Amino acid sequence: MSKGQGKTATHFFHLGSESEPFLFANGDSLPGITVAYEMYGKLNAKKNNAILLFHALSGSQHAAGRTEEIEGLGERWTDDVKPGWWDLFIGPGKALDTTRYCIICANYLGGCYGSSGPTSINPATGKPYGKSFPPVLSSDVVRSQIALLDHLGISQLHAVIGASVGGLLALNLATLYPERVRIIIPVATGLKTTVLTRLTLFEQVMAIENDPHFHGGDYYEGPAPEYGLALARMISHKTFVHLDAIEKRAKTTVSQPNGQLSWYKVGHNVESYMLHQGKKFVKRFDANSYLRIINMWLRFDPLRDAGVDSYEQLFARSTAAGHHYLVFSIDSDFCFYPEEQAEMVSALERAEVSSMHITVHSTKGHDSFLLEPELYTPHLVYTLEGRWQKSSLDGEVQEVE
Repeated sequence: MSKGQGKTATHFFHLGSESEPFLFANGDSLPGITVAYEMYGKLNAKKNNAILLFHALSGSQHAAGRTEEIEGLGERWTDDVKPGWWDLFIGPGKALDTTRYCIICANYLGGCYGSSGPTSINPATGKPYGKSFPPVLSSDVVRSQIALLDHLGISQLHAVIGASVGGLLALNLATLYPERVRIIIPVATGLKTTVLTRLTLFEQVMAIENDPHFHGGDYYEGPAPEYGLALARMISHKTFVHLDAIEKRAKTTVSQPNGQLSWYKVGHNVESYMLHQGKKFVKRFDANSYLRIINMWLRFDPLRDAGVDSYEQLFARSTAAGHHYLVFSIDSDFCFYPEEQAEMVSALERAEVSSMHITVHSTKGHDSFLLEPELYTPHLVYTLEGRWQKSSLDGEVQEVE
């Protein structure tokens, strides 16, 4: 069995100042922001072996190994998140081989795991920003992480990888900064926010907004909107985990204490399982940060960000930059349906972008990308090692030293 990363640690990159504030896409600004990140493996002398990894909706910068604590997070850094969320994929001899590549993962701007977000202290008031923290768009997150790459001296990534919401950001980076990356790997993601996804996300927004403790986002001096956040997580959870898997997991879930609601009494193990998921989540996440990321997903529009009118125009940038895409679908995915990746690949083909489309057959639904490295590793290794170029008659291989 391959070794893992062992003990890991979060680092902090600070960007901006009073004289040069960080400007958000909506026109708001902050005098400075912080980006929390972790690195696994080492940058080579040419700094051309870096892989940037974008996490999913409620993920963090902690992708591999075990980080025991993060400054300022206190009880939010629960036992559930101390192991890296992609530890099965990152390490010596694994899909993202740390003897060959340097993997970088950063917490999103607007998040609650060390990057600047609503829980951060506003220097003007000495209190958390709360509702005054600006709305965050995907282009804001990408720009903050491009600044991190500049800080690390990385002019071009070997690859960018993003799963779920992270895949949206990977597409944004590839089309806004095409010269900064060679290989793009979107996993279980899409080109846009579909109507069904929009409705599911809006339900989650309403769950949080209607919690009596939310107070428009200014709740840090009183009870947190735990009921609303738990309900939002329950709404989303059924899209992440295949329903058959939920039923199977629910059989081993202990009945929840206080299973009596106002009138309804929880009477099925599936209900108990979902309550358990909601209660666990509120211990490790912040409602304001959840809303910022949900809002980012709802407002995702790569055409607007790139200033183009069609996906063919968007991906023409990838054609010009010589990109290669490895697109993963999961056949049991209820969050980003396989048709969404098919649409993406069709647009790539119309723009004559080099691409490969792999459909993973799994019973685990959207969460497959977290749990089943054996289904993804051969294709990741093939692509990251540049074998797709070696099989091309006119491809010129760029070695990673």
